[in-house]
Amino acid sequence: MMRALALTVLVALSVAVPTPAAAQGTVDDVIGFLVTNQAVPTGDFQKDQAAAQAARVAISRALLIELTSVPLTTASSGFLYRLNPALGTVERATDSFGAFFVERALTPGSGHASVGISTTTSSFNELDGKSLRDGALVTVANQFRDEAAPFDTESLILRMRSSMMTLFGSVGLGSRVEIGAAVPFVKLTLDGQRVNVYRGSTLIQATGNATASGLADVALRGKLNLVASRSGGVAVAGEIRLPTGDAVNLLGTGKTSYRIMGIGSLESGPVALHGNASMLTGGISSEFDFAGALSVAVHPRVTFSAETLVRRITDLHALALVSAPHPTLIGVDTYRLAPGVDPETLALVVTGFKWNVAHTLVVGGHLNWSLVHNGLTAPLTPTLALEYAF
Repeated sequence: MMRALALTVLVALSVAVPTPAAAQGTVDDVIGFLVTNQAVPTGDFQKDQAAAQAARVAISRALLIELTSVPLTTASSGFLYRLNPALGTVERATDSFGAFFVERALTPGSGHASVGISTTTSSFNELDGKSLRDGALVTVANQFRDEAAPFDTESLILRMRSSMMTLFGSVGLGSRVEIGAAVPFVKLTLDGQRVNVYRGSTLIQATGNATASGLADVALRGKLNLVASRSGGVAVAGEIRLPTGDAVNLLGTGKTSYRIMGIGSLESGPVALHGNASMLTGGISSEFDFAGALSVAVHPRVTFSAETLVRRITDLHALALVSAPHPTLIGVDTYRLAPGVDPETLALVVTGFKWNVAHTLVVGGHLNWSLVHNGLTAPLTPTLALEYAF
């Protein structure tokens, strides 16, 4: 009797208002609206809102951490120089132009500076392995305990694109010190809707879109070379990311973060291996990162690079549906999207080339893609870059 009454009420209310609600505003506001808005009231309004609010917090937190902590391209120059004591002149220290994200141990040399610009675009299609395009991301569901599947689900469809332009540069202070900076500008677009499916009947509950653009979090960097030789070197580096981005539009974290890094390099003619290990604190999440790169100078003017970046983000957790007993309907469980316990590990592969087109002007291009289905992922992310060394 209770089940029949509950289902009758839900059916009647689900067809009462066929028009979905729409919203525009900041990115965070639109995400909240998409997840929590009830265009069609239900007899379980308060419980629906509690479950939806929990899902909204989980999704917003995951997107904020991921979108604002993307790795920035290295600011180090492709041209590194050192003094040849036998000749008393300055010469190129390496045959290759280095990697895109992985730092090299050597510095550019006293007084040598470089500036550059890179542009990249990512179109995201998955969150923790669930498609953002086809309604696979269920945020709230209701299920009778004696049935195999939920009779009522709320699913989120999101189309998200992030375009970033980064200005970067570095300069050598003496033979062992390098300072640099990276200034990213981001444009983020979001278009989405929430779909309610009840016993096979589909209703769009909410639609929304947002566009945000502006300065993201600026990175200030410094590197100290500890050991330098013709076969490689060892260095330590530090980075400060300033909270210059707008957090409510997911352009910045709103908090200062600090990174310390150890760098090792091995160089033999045209082939170079580089390894980085770093720890990040502050910000909105701590990180433990490992990265490696193989750079090969296939021609005096062309370098091929293959890199792997592994990031363990302590406050980023996989999203999954968790259940709780329905407060008023006997035999019904409500599922809501919530973060798990274990930290997420993200792994990225980067491959590309750097071409010295003329003098000290270097053009670079690379593709990167995720090795895992953790977090927010895009099929392929292309990047183009220009760098000029003085």
